[in-house]
Amino acid sequence: MNKSLTKSRIFTFLAFAILMYWFVIPAIFTHNVVELNEEGKADKLSPITYKVWDYYQKGRYVSPNTPKDIAGDLKKMIEADAELSVATAPIWYVALEAPNYPKEAFPEGIPVYYHFDGFSGDVHEMNTINHFIGMDPMKRGAPYLRALAPYALIFVALLFVFYMLFDWKILDYLMLIPVALPVIFLGFYAYWLYWFGHHMHSWGAFKIKPFMPTVFGDGKVAQFTTHSYPTIGFWLLVAISILSLLAIVSKKKARKQHEIND
Repeated sequence: MNKSLTKSRIFTFLAFAILMYWFVIPAIFTHNVVELNEEGKADKLSPITYKVWDYYQKGRYVSPNTPKDIAGDLKKMIEADAELSVATAPIWYVALEAPNYPKEAFPEGIPVYYHFDGFSGDVHEMNTINHFIGMDPMKRGAPYLRALAPYALIFVALLFVFYMLFDWKILDYLMLIPVALPVIFLGFYAYWLYWFGHHMHSWGAFKIKPFMPTVFGDGKVAQFTTHSYPTIGFWLLVAISILSLLAIVSKKKARKQHEIND
C-alpha cells in the first residue's frame, strides 16, 4: 500500500477519533438533556443518557451554587432542580469578575462555557447579570445552529469515514469543512457577541451604549471585568483541523505517486 495513502488514513482516523469522543458521542447520547429537563420531561431521558452525561461531566467546572454531593450525577441534579449543562467539549469560555462576586465565594468569577450545542457553567447567574444591562438571555443566541449541531457533527464524522474508504476528489473539497472548524466556530461566536451587544433593551437597570463584547482577551463592561479565552474544545478543533489538512496533502501526494508509477 502507498505510504502516503496510509498516512492520509491515519491522519483522518485520528481526526475522526477526536471528533467522535469529544463531540459526536456526547452530543448524540445527551441531546436535549437541558431542554427536556426545563420542560419537565426528564422522564423521557434514556438510561444511556444518564450514564454518558455522568461520564463526560467528570472533571468539569462545578458552580459554587451546586451541592458537591450531587455534582456530576444527572439523576440527583434533576431531582434537586440544579442547573444542567451540555456534555460535549467546551470550546470557549467567558468569565466575569466584580466586587460583588468575591474570590472566596467565586474563585473563577462567573464563568460560562460555550459548546457547539449549548452552554455550561454559571449560565443562570450570567443571564441574571446580562438582564441588569438589558441583554437577552444566552439561549437567544444561535438557537438553530445549536439544534443542528449534533447532525452537523455526524456529517463531519461520516465525511471522515468516506475519506478513509474512498478516493473521490470531491471529498478533498468537503474535507475543507473540518479544516475550517476553528474559524467557523469563531465566526459564529463573534457574530453572536456582536448581536447581543447591539440589541440591548430599555428595561435594563444599567443603561449602557451598544458595544462589541470582547472576543479574545480581557475587557470591561460596566463594573465587570471580562475574560474571554479558548478552552480545551477549541484546541481539539485545531488538532482536527491540522490532521484533516495533513490527510488531504498526503492523499494528493499518494495520487501523484500513483500517476507517476502508471
